[in-house]
Amino acid sequence: MMEPAESGGTAPRGSLRVGGATLARHQLALVLAAGCQRIACLSREIGPDIIELQHAAEKGGATFHVIGGAHGLSGLVTAADEIVVVAEGLLPTAGDALRLIDGPPAVLTQPSEAGIPAGFERIDLNHASAGLMVIPGRLVDRLMDLPGDADPGSALMRIALQAGVAMRPVPDEVRQGNRWLLVRNEAEAHEAEGNWMTRNTAGAARTPGPLLARALVRQFGAALLHGGQSSLVGTGTAAALAGLGLALAWFGWGAPGLLLTGAGWVLHRASALLDRVRREALALPAAPEWRGLVFGLTFDLVIAAILVVAIPVLPGQLPIERGFAPVMLIGLLRLLPRGFPSGWTDWAEDRLFLAILLAALIAGKVIEPGVPALAGLLLLAGLVLPRDGNARRLTGA
Repeated sequence: MMEPAESGGTAPRGSLRVGGATLARHQLALVLAAGCQRIACLSREIGPDIIELQHAAEKGGATFHVIGGAHGLSGLVTAADEIVVVAEGLLPTAGDALRLIDGPPAVLTQPSEAGIPAGFERIDLNHASAGLMVIPGRLVDRLMDLPGDADPGSALMRIALQAGVAMRPVPDEVRQGNRWLLVRNEAEAHEAEGNWMTRNTAGAARTPGPLLARALVRQFGAALLHGGQSSLVGTGTAAALAGLGLALAWFGWGAPGLLLTGAGWVLHRASALLDRVRREALALPAAPEWRGLVFGLTFDLVIAAILVVAIPVLPGQLPIERGFAPVMLIGLLRLLPRGFPSGWTDWAEDRLFLAILLAALIAGKVIEPGVPALAGLLLLAGLVLPRDGNARRLTGA
């Protein structure tokens, strides 16, 4: 928290925000995930960002120290320690960084022709620093031989290399995939934010509901995180849409009711995805699993209730008879995906797709035979499709 973010500016580079959190907060999450027990933050003053870092470090089980220069680090490190040094403004993908520093002490490097234009420090003619290293704690005492205003990161890198600490290159696919960045100003922070959001929302199921949820997070997630919101807005709106969908079905508008419920499910998925991204990026505890399960069951109950209301009443038919096929359909959709390959169960778990399909059956006035037929097809699929060796757990899909 020393280098100014802009030429002539006063705000430190580490205070730039990506995904609603400062770069320093992202780096704190990285070193906590690496198992660091003592955190030393280089800063000229103690402001709100530093206090936030201290609270986060203490919640993560580490002690937090603010130092003003190179000499302040010596008393915090013993010869038996290993220290992780992160350059100010570095924003790597956490998984890549943790994998690269897992092993013997090393200074991470990259080719100088790529690193120097990106703002990294030159090591020699062919190599530039990658902004991250793990070195023996015994080398820290050599900082006492340098002036107090020396840059600790740069000095420790030179000391480590002179002491024979190995250089470890960052793979090309990591450096060239926007997964290893040095952020120096607001423009670079904005660009990095888009790349960061894209990386952290990759890998979702490629069915309509999850795809739409992911698109919503990529479009609006960063603004919500900057505003201090992660999941409450989306979850509340999702619940309201499901309730409105049920009300529409009660008054005879079953197809629009299902579509509203499907839209609410998408908002819930987007909200859960955004909350997961925030928690993983900042090394926060995962949300309780029961929360997603409760919301998933709630949406399924709403869909089942809409179907019961939408199916025409036959003379002498009991309510339990009308509800059998919808409940059977929803039950099969929840239970069968637990033991079958994700290639088709992603579709079974997509409630937007289900809502659109059922709304089409209502609009075509074939909902009464359509629901039992769908349940029968699912049951048949469960009997003939090969089972997945790794059974999937019940989720809040």
